[in-house]
Amino acid sequence: MKKNLIQIILSAFVILNLVSCREDETIFLSSDTNVAAPRSDGNIEGFYLLNEGNMGMNRASLDVFNYRTGNYTTDVYSERNPSVVKELGDVGNDIKIYGNKVYAVINCSNKVEVLEKWTAKRIKKIDIPNCRYVTFYRDKAYVSSYSGPVAIDPNAEIGFVAEIDTTSLEIKRKVTVGYQPEQMVVHNGKLYVANSGGYRVPNYDRTVSVIDLETFTEIKKIDVGINLYSMQIDSRGDIYVSSRGDYYNTPSNLFVIDTKTDEKKMQLDIPVSGTCLVDDLLYYYSVSWSYLTGSNKVSYGILDTKTKKIVTDKIITDGTDKKIMIPYGLQVNPETKEIYITDAQNYVVTGYIYCFTPDGKLKWKTTAGNIPAHIAFITKK
Repeated sequence: MKKNLIQIILSAFVILNLVSCREDETIFLSSDTNVAAPRSDGNIEGFYLLNEGNMGMNRASLDVFNYRTGNYTTDVYSERNPSVVKELGDVGNDIKIYGNKVYAVINCSNKVEVLEKWTAKRIKKIDIPNCRYVTFYRDKAYVSSYSGPVAIDPNAEIGFVAEIDTTSLEIKRKVTVGYQPEQMVVHNGKLYVANSGGYRVPNYDRTVSVIDLETFTEIKKIDVGINLYSMQIDSRGDIYVSSRGDYYNTPSNLFVIDTKTDEKKMQLDIPVSGTCLVDDLLYYYSVSWSYLTGSNKVSYGILDTKTKKIVTDKIITDGTDKKIMIPYGLQVNPETKEIYITDAQNYVVTGYIYCFTPDGKLKWKTTAGNIPAHIAFITKK
């Protein structure tokens, strides 16, 4: 389930059929189509795209794009796992690849699906209640969990992080963190967890939990800002954590944590929803909802993490951004620097995925499913 808690009922995704790289816009509608010219260079073979599917409708699905053939195939999980009851499940919230396994976090189905990297066949289902995001460190997977049921509740349970052995796929340890934990990063043997407190509105959490991974205990809470969500870490050890604000008078923002001191060191005054870090550039988009105006304010940008200055506020440079209603996912191919942005439209109808050149020109656009978002690149090694 996604980020903006005011739209908690509207999470979802299904997605695309990419297209050949040409100046004119082309849309492919079939579920298994040759959509792009084959590429033989680079280590990235393609990507998986996890479609969320509207909450309560059991419509999460998994697509795959193959750079080598140019083929895009929709709903591969259902095809390759025909005996799985209810298919992928309810609300696909995150997807990552570690080693030869794919980890898909299915929020409202309370599970992590572990799949074979090349076939998308199920290896195992790991049960974790109200699970949110996954990250990895030294053959362990770490999954954040809201712990309790999906419900706005001033007494909502405190969350936890589960540690999973990536060989046995068994849960080994759990650690209590803050309320409604979201994304995580790892640095120097410590796990940093963004706590949102989104279910306890208006009493949001405002902390980042610091977990010592050797003892798997919380050693510190860093006071950052309310309703924390996304996290990225740069090559110098600075962590970028976003706040979604309170949707009234406290706006969305971006903060920097210094891992040398484990303290907040900067407030950048940039509204941020989703992020992607490639080299020294932090790509971001923002969909800032305001109850005061009853509307969203959409923006994009790229931050230089060395200088902490905005490089540009125009990821998209050809005017295509005017066609995107609700940006909902962002990824950048680290080899080609192609930029992928998904559009959730109104969270109900079919969405879109856009591919842009590194300088922000549209390469192709294709229909997606309901609320398209999470992309994981597939590499050779």
